[in-house]
Amino acid sequence: MTDEKLLELALDARKNAYVPYSGYAVGAALLTEDGKVFAGCNILCAERTALVKAVSEGYRKFTKIAIASSGSAPYPCGACRQSLYEFAPGLEVLVTWDGHVERAPLSELLPHGFGPSSLGK
Repeated sequence: MTDEKLLELALDARKNAYVPYSGYAVGAALLTEDGKVFAGCNILCAERTALVKAVSEGYRKFTKIAIASSGSAPYPCGACRQSLYEFAPGLEVLVTWDGHVERAPLSELLPHGFGPSSLGK
């Protein structure tokens, strides 16, 4: 899966966002280790919506997430960073807004995160 395609899926997912108060629509596309993509939009948070969908269907290993919005960079909130770290400390995070694209490893967005290695696993 190319980065461009994953970003496109995130942009498409944002069309379903439920944002009557904030007006800040976000879409996410989470890529599993074996190439399946789970999309989510913000009802609460797009990233956790995608993650919950994936985990509820038995997926536990993820390599990349694309997050799309407009107006500002849609980096994950703290709760989303921790939720993603729980399953994929090495996750690559792509964000896009208004034609911009940035990337960062999740470990930089959540230094000293609590994950599997914290439990000796």
